[in-house]
Amino acid sequence: VTIACGAVSGFHSLVSSGTSSKMIANEKDMRLVGYGSMCVETVLGVVALIIVCAAATDGVLPSGTPFQLFSNSIASFLTEIFGLPTDVSACIMTMCVSALALTSVDAVARIGRMSLQELFTPPEGVEKNSVQKLFTNPVFATILTLVLSYLLCLAGYMSIWPLFGSANQLLSALVLTSLAVFLKATGRKGWMLYGPMTIMFCVTMTALCMSIWGIIGAISAGTFVFMVHGLQLIIAVALIALALMVVMHCLPKLSDKKA
Repeated sequence: VTIACGAVSGFHSLVSSGTSSKMIANEKDMRLVGYGSMCVETVLGVVALIIVCAAATDGVLPSGTPFQLFSNSIASFLTEIFGLPTDVSACIMTMCVSALALTSVDAVARIGRMSLQELFTPPEGVEKNSVQKLFTNPVFATILTLVLSYLLCLAGYMSIWPLFGSANQLLSALVLTSLAVFLKATGRKGWMLYGPMTIMFCVTMTALCMSIWGIIGAISAGTFVFMVHGLQLIIAVALIALALMVVMHCLPKLSDKKA
């Protein structure tokens, strides 16, 4: 949950289904691209953990922003391993971090637009009403997604950022559940997903409950702020409720002896 994308990531499942799938010429390449990308992501997560552990030299935290600390730390690795000049290594890593941020923002905006359209898309064979036609319009959905994101930046996205890890990993648990149901429905074995699915549900549910408990503590201490703790409480409760709804819907499918 802390290193949100280091091992399994719900966000990457959205990217792979909505973006990567449209960029692959041969379906056989999906394993290499999808699984290989997550292996690289895991390496990045391990590197991030190493940086966190090694950042406080002699018990003193270095100065600078998180991006600067990350870039300079990996730059020092490159200098030690490959003998590159420190300035060159720092410049390369700063460019990599900037490219990561830019491509992530672009992908998030596109996925947000697609998710909004899918939310208002009626079942196959059912004609769209006026509201559904409006929200499934690519131009309107894109503008609405960007406007809501901009307003969130103005209001302070850091107010709900602590829940990002839990939301992302909970989404990965839901994706694993959906895949298990799909394999079951198509007559294929999906038992290898049951373990990771259960672990992710337990971990994320525990993290969300701990967040709610912390908010209750803030209320008791009189430090409750609605725009911070209130939003976190609403989102955490909503995530738990939605996850339980999905589980209650999928468990009968998984326990059914018939494929």
